[in-house]
Amino acid sequence: MIGVDTNILVPAFMQNHPNHPTAARVLVDLATAPAAWAIPWPCIHEFLRITTNARIFNPTASTAQAIEQIGVWCDSPSVLLIGESPRHLSTLASVLAGGGVIGARIHDARIAAICLDHGVTHLLSADRDFNAFPGFRVTDPFRTP
Repeated sequence: MIGVDTNILVPAFMQNHPNHPTAARVLVDLATAPAAWAIPWPCIHEFLRITTNARIFNPTASTAQAIEQIGVWCDSPSVLLIGESPRHLSTLASVLAGGGVIGARIHDARIAAICLDHGVTHLLSADRDFNAFPGFRVTDPFRTP
C-alpha cells in the first residue's frame, strides 16, 4: 500500500505552490485507482498546521477550506486514514533504535511506525529522512530521475 506524506498533501492543495500540478495529479491518480492508499493522521494534522499558517503561505487557506479538502480525499473509496495501532510503541521503539533517531526526526519516525503497522510499503515523500527507516520504499514525485 502507498502512503502519502504531508509534503505531498500541501502542494496538492495549495495552488500557488510550485509543485502543485505534480502533487495534485499524484493524489487524483491515487484517489481514483482501486488500490488502497493511506494518509497518516499526523500528516493530516501537519497539513492543517501548514496550510493555515500565515508565516508559510500568503494567502493561507482557512481552516474550513483545509478541512473541506481533507473531506475530498476521504471521499476516495480506497483511502485509509491511519493512526497509532495497539503495537505502536513496539514498532516506534524498533524504528527509533534502528536509525539512531533523536530530536526532530522523532516525528518522521512516528509516521514511519504508523505506516509499517498498517502495511504501507511505499511512501510518497519529498523528505529524504524517511530513507533511513527500514521497511518501506520512499519515492519523491518531484525529483526527476
